[in-house]
Amino acid sequence: MYIPDHFKAGSEQELHALIAAHPLGALVTQGPNGLDANHIPFELEAGQGPSGTLLAHVARANSVWREVKDGDEVLVIFRAEQGYISPNWYPSKQETHRTVPTWNYSVVHAHGKIAIRDDERFVRTLVARLTHRHEASQPQPWKMSDAPKDYIADMVKAIVGIEVEITRLTGKFKLSQNREARDVAGVVENLGDRALADAMRQK
Repeated sequence: MYIPDHFKAGSEQELHALIAAHPLGALVTQGPNGLDANHIPFELEAGQGPSGTLLAHVARANSVWREVKDGDEVLVIFRAEQGYISPNWYPSKQETHRTVPTWNYSVVHAHGKIAIRDDERFVRTLVARLTHRHEASQPQPWKMSDAPKDYIADMVKAIVGIEVEITRLTGKFKLSQNREARDVAGVVENLGDRALADAMRQK
C-alpha cells in the first residue's frame, strides 16, 4: 500500500483500535484458483503474537479453509469511515483554484500467517466472544444458551475457525493532513458523514 508520510498511521495501538472499532475485515488469500477475498468479522487478541492475532470463523461450505494451508501468508484489510471530498469545500479554492477532488479514508492492512482451527471448543469460545461483544449494547442481549442446545451444536458443526498471526501491520489515515487548517475546517463543516468529520478533527 502506498503511504505518503503525512498519511502514515502512528502506533500499533492506534492500528489495533481501528480493527477493534471496525472488525469486519476482508481476508485476502491466494489459492489454487488465484486470489480470493472473504468478508469476515474478526476478534483481535492484541497481546498474542508479534503484532496481535486475528480470530474468525467461516462457513464449512466456504472453500477458503480448504484452499489454504497452515502457515500460508494472507492479508486482512480493515476500513473505517470514508468519503468523497469536494474541492468546493476548500476556502483556498476561491483564491487559487489549484484544487481537485479527493477521497478521505482510514485503513489498516494486517499481513500474517493463517492457521485453520477445525476445533469445536475454539469455535464455541469464539462465537460466544463475538456474540457477547456485539450484543452488549442490546436491551436484552442474546446469548448462545437462548437457543436449543441441539440447534447450537448443529450451527457450530457448520463453521470452521481460522486464526491469523499478524506479522506486519500498516495503516493509512488519509484525513486531509496535507491541507491547511482552514481547508480542513471547510471539509469538516460540509461533510455529511459526521464520523469521518470527527476522525479528521482528531488528526
